[in-house]
Amino acid sequence: MSTLTTKDGTTIFFKAWGEGPTVVFSHAWALSADEWDPQMLFLIQHGYRVIAHDRRGHGRSGQPSQGYNMDIFADDLSEVVESLDVQNAVFVGHSMGGGEVVRYLARHGSSKASKAVLISSVPPLMLNRPGNATSTSMEVFDHYRLGVALNRSQAYQDTATAFYGYDRPGASISEGLRDKFWQQAIVGSAKAHYDSVKAFSETDFTADLKGLSIPVLFMHGDADLLVPMADSSVRAAKLVQNGRLIVYPDYPHGLCELHPERINADLLAFIQS
Repeated sequence: MSTLTTKDGTTIFFKAWGEGPTVVFSHAWALSADEWDPQMLFLIQHGYRVIAHDRRGHGRSGQPSQGYNMDIFADDLSEVVESLDVQNAVFVGHSMGGGEVVRYLARHGSSKASKAVLISSVPPLMLNRPGNATSTSMEVFDHYRLGVALNRSQAYQDTATAFYGYDRPGASISEGLRDKFWQQAIVGSAKAHYDSVKAFSETDFTADLKGLSIPVLFMHGDADLLVPMADSSVRAAKLVQNGRLIVYPDYPHGLCELHPERINADLLAFIQS
């Protein structure tokens, strides 16, 4: 396996495929780099170098007992970028991975980045609290934590159902996709997944977004019930200096795997613009 060891001794697994201009991917909560297979395979066929890592505590990376916050995640991403000599890359993040990308750019600068793409992403701030009126309460995130703590196998199956919108009437269900979600999640660390709920729900990315001057594309489905679009991408796109939002009618949270043809085409168009 391709791995590197961070400054605190954590092993980070990564994939690096292809040659050409670079696109770097950051995955969603509980998943791994494998989430991005449809996009990575598509882009290497169009002449791009693609990189994706398993966040610490996720997938094939190490499982330390601590370090599950956005600053550390951003630092790990920076070590991947430096180790692989990434230059002038497009950074793409989905859900929690979008927060990781934004914090990386704020914490380490955009000298390695030409553009960013945030797909169904958590910034600016998910949690409903004084000064930040959103539709997602602490009870929702406590439910995630309780599921991880008591029966995480079932919790991942339940999350996959909502992730792909399979709980909607008339939904066409792919058991393969649901199995893939569960397989990625179950090999990760319960401690990492538990702690990461706080990281993706309570981190305020408002100042990070305001500091971004590179072009940023936001992609979001208006049927996303896990990260509601009105609370996230609609607000975030107004905070960056050069942002654009594409809204996908009736698409749920896991749009990259459910609708790869559409997402891949729009992603490639933005990268080449």
